[in-house]
Amino acid sequence: MAQCVTRVELSVACEHLLDRDAGSRSDPLCVLLQDVGGDRWAEIDRTERIKNCQKPEFSKKLIIDYYFEKVQKLKFGVYDIDNKSFDLSDDDYLGGVECTLAQIVSSSVFTRPLELKKGKLAGKGTITISAEEIKDARVLYLEIEARNLDKKDFLGKSDPFLEFYKQTDAGSWQLVYRSEVVIKNNLNPCWKKFSVPLQTFCGGDFNKPIKVQCADHDSDGSHDLIGSFETNLTQLQQAGGSSPVEFECIDPEKRQKKKSYKNSGIIRIKSCKIERDYSFLDYVMGGCQINFTVGIDFTASNGDPRSPDSLHYISPDGINEYLIAIWSVGSVVQDYDTDKLFPAFGFGAQVPPNWQVSHEFALNFNLSNPYCQGIQGIVDAYRQILPQIRLYGPTNFSPIINHVARFAAHSAQQGNASHYFVLLIITDGEITDLDQTRQAIVNASRLPMSIIIVGVGEADFKAMEFLDGDNGVLKSVMGEPAARDIVQFVPFRQFKNAPREALSQMVLAEVPKQLVSYYKLQGWPPLKLPEVKQM
Repeated sequence: MAQCVTRVELSVACEHLLDRDAGSRSDPLCVLLQDVGGDRWAEIDRTERIKNCQKPEFSKKLIIDYYFEKVQKLKFGVYDIDNKSFDLSDDDYLGGVECTLAQIVSSSVFTRPLELKKGKLAGKGTITISAEEIKDARVLYLEIEARNLDKKDFLGKSDPFLEFYKQTDAGSWQLVYRSEVVIKNNLNPCWKKFSVPLQTFCGGDFNKPIKVQCADHDSDGSHDLIGSFETNLTQLQQAGGSSPVEFECIDPEKRQKKKSYKNSGIIRIKSCKIERDYSFLDYVMGGCQINFTVGIDFTASNGDPRSPDSLHYISPDGINEYLIAIWSVGSVVQDYDTDKLFPAFGFGAQVPPNWQVSHEFALNFNLSNPYCQGIQGIVDAYRQILPQIRLYGPTNFSPIINHVARFAAHSAQQGNASHYFVLLIITDGEITDLDQTRQAIVNASRLPMSIIIVGVGEADFKAMEFLDGDNGVLKSVMGEPAARDIVQFVPFRQFKNAPREALSQMVLAEVPKQLVSYYKLQGWPPLKLPEVKQM
């Protein structure tokens, strides 16, 4: 396993963006992609979207692991977002830049012109990126309200939102947080509890000057300042219980003009708490085992395994798409499981001795002990079973998802971060039990479990993309939403000519985030707590 040197957060700002919206300015968002080989790019992170702005300074930082021993090729893409879809393919591209992470970290400030394509500039658009090492895993949680804010709108009350800035070593102010929710028509707003990494907020310096601005949101981007104040984390930390900390919100222009001016409202810090935010490596190094299970599609649509046209046909060099997917994903995951014993199942075939169709049979024909020794054990069991079964149908996913979910539910009852389950399903086509599978995934989303689906062959995989949930929260037929996104789908055909590690990087990219999100939801720390020390 490559040694992660450190994590860095990237601050992004742009200037002179192209204007793609008729009647208003663009609504930009910046996405960070990393080269995973074979001309394939995997999304690492993205900023928030800022409405009506050609000179955005994004408050959401882009987080990436930095490896000294790797050339990490990055691509920053800026898009004009005009819909709620997660997919960026239907949004206007405002330009991008390709570089390496080493270029960014070795520059104090990295500024480049935006390009629409290689050699074609995106007008006068530029992007500026600065990196900061994350030395602190603590997170600041704040609850804030205001009262008697100034009225800024002619026909209604103000629509207030907050912005926090930290003072840099050079004395300028850098945006660290902008409240996501604008509270409409309210001069006494109470904002939702929010969190900011302590490193982002003040670099771990509790006395670093912090400026807080309260402004009235205007849809055209011309926000009106209500007022501001300066403080530091030491002062903010005095808030708690029944004693909030209060600050006068001051509008400098009004104070200069009016002798009788007192303030433009009061900002009250109701609570200010610092907690530790645990990473994927904290859980893994703390003793969390990742249990890997494989489910293989043996339906008749794969074709006769003896025919070279079949997806199950093993070529003279001993491989097929199923085997490549098992090796690619399994070779990464196996390092996180100490006993290296992996359950492996098939579905959609008639199995001996009575030739009944089964949607949950062990590759070694031993359902009470379906474990294979290492990834090679799964490969050997797969090769041995092919001539012994009859490919049939239909393509049902729910039995195998529910099978793994039973083990995950048993583990969850222990109430600790000891076991996380990853199910790899390799399939050739359309799913038959979509409704039951949706319900199984929604149920599993509340368990320590992730599902990876690799689609082999040339079939239409629209149902798989639907299960992935990237275009919105997956819901059961009854409308029950998934507690978190636990499915990652990738069509194998996109990786046919790519290095083998490209497939595993793409399909496993979400697992660390999914594992952490589950344990965070439960409030469970790592089994063995990491030492609190500066990196």
